[in-house]
Amino acid sequence: MQLIVLAAGRGSRLPKKFRNKPKCLAEVNKKPIIDYNVNFFKKFKSRLIITGYKYKYLKDFCIKNKFKMIVNKNYKSTNMVHSLFLASRIIKSDVVVCYGDIIFDPKIYKLLNKGKNVMPINSNWLKSWKKRMTLKEIKKDAENLDIKKKLLLSIGGSIRHIYPKYQYMGIFKLSKKNYVALNKLYKKINNRKIDMTNFINKALQLKKLKIATKIYKSYWYEIDTGRDLNLADKEIR
Repeated sequence: MQLIVLAAGRGSRLPKKFRNKPKCLAEVNKKPIIDYNVNFFKKFKSRLIITGYKYKYLKDFCIKNKFKMIVNKNYKSTNMVHSLFLASRIIKSDVVVCYGDIIFDPKIYKLLNKGKNVMPINSNWLKSWKKRMTLKEIKKDAENLDIKKKLLLSIGGSIRHIYPKYQYMGIFKLSKKNYVALNKLYKKINNRKIDMTNFINKALQLKKLKIATKIYKSYWYEIDTGRDLNLADKEIR
């Protein structure tokens, strides 16, 4: 398997002291977010990172951890989906896609190995999210997941009344065949601003993707704001 880390973003909602570097370099207990997942990254021989904003700050990380860097020069006018397919000429096998602003248990690798197309989903998300935002914010930020017989039927859209049992984590696995097919779909859609969950949902509805969900119960931190950093500072040692 190959690994793609999506890390082109700036982190405009983070404290000012972290806004002059890529979002993934914001620090939790004086350690960059991305460094917490190094043990997971080491499980892959082929490691790619898609950068954009202030990408030069990531050069040392790439050298130390044997990553090939691809720069999304249009990061301001595109989204994660565009970054994902900038690696299309390098992908030779199944690929694990991972956001650069999350922290998780490296044991998730075992879940990703259970199938060609796999999406780990977090079952403990609500307890954690109640610590990082208000209930009103949760309803705005959380996304619906429609699952049947462990297969993902749809993803995306703000929740209305009942909180979903599981939440998308920002990490998933695609077979090489599906990666290629989704790249073709992205070009056909011709929407460089489409976000990842809307794109995945589009692929599901058009029958271009069939992906199995796997329940993940360990720790998961998504770092978007100063409150997220404060929570991670308190809980991660």
